Amino acid sequence: IKKCERTLSKWKQRHLSFGGRVTLIQSVLNSIPIYFLSIFRIPKKVEDKLVGLQQRFLWGGGPDNNKIAWIKWDKVCLPKEKGGLGEKDISTFNLARRGKWRWNLFQQEGHLWAKLLESKYGGWRGLDEAPVCTKESMWWRDLKIAFQSSQQGQELKRGIQWRVGSGDRIEFWEDEWIDGDVSLITKYPRLYLISCQQNQLIQQMGGFRDEEWEWNLSWRRTLFDNEIPMATNFLRDIESRTIQVNRRDDWVWMADNRGQYTAHTAYNLMRGTEVDGIQDEAFEELWKLKVPSKYAVFAWRLLRNRLPTKINLHRRQIEVMDRSCPFCRNMEEDAGHLFFHCRKIIPIWWESVLWLNISAVFPADPKQHFLQHGLIMAGGIQTTKWRCWWLAVTWSIWQKRNKIIFSNGTFDANKVIDDTAFLLWTWLS
Repeated sequence: IKKCERTLSKWKQRHLSFGGRVTLIQSVLNSIPIYFLSIFRIPKKVEDKLVGLQQRFLWGGGPDNNKIAWIKWDKVCLPKEKGGLGEKDISTFNLARRGKWRWNLFQQEGHLWAKLLESKYGGWRGLDEAPVCTKESMWWRDLKIAFQSSQQGQELKRGIQWRVGSGDRIEFWEDEWIDGDVSLITKYPRLYLISCQQNQLIQQMGGFRDEEWEWNLSWRRTLFDNEIPMATNFLRDIESRTIQVNRRDDWVWMADNRGQYTAHTAYNLMRGTEVDGIQDEAFEELWKLKVPSKYAVFAWRLLRNRLPTKINLHRRQIEVMDRSCPFCRNMEEDAGHLFFHCRKIIPIWWESVLWLNISAVFPADPKQHFLQHGLIMAGGIQTTKWRCWWLAVTWSIWQKRNKIIFSNGTFDANKVIDDTAFLLWTWLS
C-alpha cells in the first residue's frame, strides 16, 4: 500500500488526462502488488485500500480530497465490450495468480518443491479433496479454501479437463475424465457401490494385451436385469476413451488455445462467468477506433451519460445555480440536449450528413446516436472514419462548452467544425 501511495505521490494527476490515468492504473498500479498477489490471499482491508487508491486517482482526487466517482468501480472493472474500462478486479486477479500453484503442483510433480508439498499436504489432490486442517500453514489453508469453498475456485477447477494417457494419474471413479464435468461415481453411483475396484487409477482397472487396452472390471455380485442398460451405457462411456501406453495423463486448460494455464486467461474466465453484463455493440465499436485514449475514454463516459453536465451534477446533489444550456440558454443542460438537440448544435449534425447527400433523424440517447451515425455509411474503413468524426464532433462541442462556462468564450459553429476537422486529421494522418 505504501509503495502504491509513494508512486501516486510522484504523479500529478491534475496534469494527466482521464485516459492517461486509466493507462497508468493498468500498466503501473496493477503491477506493483503482483508478487504479493501471486503468493498470498489479499486481506479484505488491503483490497479495499488499494481499490480506494485507484479509484481516487482515476477520478482526479488525492490523499486529502475526494472527487465524484461517476461510475461504480465494479462497472469500471467490466471488460471493455461490456461497458467497462477493463481495469483489474483485485480479488479475482489474486485468485487467478494463485491458481498457478495448483497447476504447477500437477505439471511439476517430480520437482523437489512439489514433492515437499505432496509429502506434507498431499500435493494438488490435497487442494481438492482433503478437508481444511488447522495444523496446516496459513498459506496452504488459504489455497484450499479458495479452491474448495469459493465459486471462483470452482470455475478454475472446471476450466481444467483431463487428457487421458496411460491412466497413471486419473482416478477411475472419482475424477471427471469422461464427460469433463461429471465423474463416473456421480453418473453411475449404483455401479460404484457394487464395484470391487473403488479408489483405483485407470491403469489398475485393466491392462494392455498386444498393445490394445482391455478393461478388467470386477463386481461384488452379478448385475440385476434392471442394471444391464446402465452397465451398457457405462461400458460405452469408458470405451469411448483411448488408453495410450506411452503417454502420461495430463491436464488441459480449456480457456487457452495452447491448453496452458495463464493468469490472464484464468482472470478472463472467472470474470466472464461472474459478471452478468452482456456485450454492448456501442462499446464494442467504440474501442475498435484507433484514437488516443483520452478521446476514447471521453466517449465512453458520454455513452454512459456520466459526463459532468449540469443536470448530472444536480443529480449528484451538487448545487448548480444555472442549469440552462450554455449555448442556447433555453433548455436544461443534459447530454442529449447539449450534444445533439440544442438548436445551435443540431445544424452541425445536419451539415455533416448533408455532405453525404442524405437525411437522418437524430436520437437523444448518446448510444443510439453513436450507433446510428455509424450505420449511415455502408461499412468498412469509411464507417470507421465516420465514427471517428462523431467522436471528434462531440469532443469539440464539450471543449467549446467548457470555454464558454469557465473562460467566458462565445459560441461559433464554424469554429467547432474547424476544430473537429483538424482533430480528425491528426487521428487519421
